[in-house]
Amino acid sequence: MYSIKTDIAWSTPDSITVFGKDLPSEILGHLSFGDMAFLEITSRVPSANESRMFNAMLVTLVEHGLTPSTIATRMTYLGAPEAMQAAVAAGLSGLGSVFVGSVEGSAKLLYEALPEPGSNSDIPALARGIVSSLAEQGLIVPGIGHPFHKPIDPRTPRLIEIAEETGFSGPYVALIQEVAAEVERQKGKSMPANATGILGALCCEMGFDWKVCRGIGVMARAVGLVGHILEEARNPIAREIWLQTEKEATSHFRKDSAD
Repeated sequence: MYSIKTDIAWSTPDSITVFGKDLPSEILGHLSFGDMAFLEITSRVPSANESRMFNAMLVTLVEHGLTPSTIATRMTYLGAPEAMQAAVAAGLSGLGSVFVGSVEGSAKLLYEALPEPGSNSDIPALARGIVSSLAEQGLIVPGIGHPFHKPIDPRTPRLIEIAEETGFSGPYVALIQEVAAEVERQKGKSMPANATGILGALCCEMGFDWKVCRGIGVMARAVGLVGHILEEARNPIAREIWLQTEKEATSHFRKDSAD
């Protein structure tokens, strides 16, 4: 029989303790939202450089405009305005291998290719092996290319710059960029590393388990979805999206009837 226990947090009638720290006196007013997230997934408070890097990583994924997740959130809010949490959950449910969740795919791929980052590895050879292996399987390379950020994802160079400033521009960041270069060579067109690819590499540089990488995206995007709900309440567009989509999707029926 398994014992039921947690080492994360516990409460008494007059106290709340989180990872051994008193919540009111040691955490409130001392840790930022991002630092608290770091504490939750690592069981420790980040250093100054870790804090700067991790907060930048979270901020990167908070907002990206009218994406499938924000549209899902707005449409759910249209049908259930009394349940903000349901609308946020609807948007978060769409964070998978294509949107945001590709941070996880990138990190897993990089860890598998380079399990020992301190080794004197041949980065270009590793990149060729990654790209060739995925091509043989008919799979896309996670974290490479973008549907409309061309020729470069504007978030990528800034993340790399912060990584260099904080000491997190290591072999995994080099590898994902070499993977992008190899994809470009094989396809003959611009296929730069996008934000999720760099974020996956940064998760590796920071030593995060690849299984938590999608969770980092979930934390970040939840903030953005709440913002979209607030805008939807003040300046609704979901109903127009619904009606316009229905009109265009069924226009051929009306055309056939007219003929």
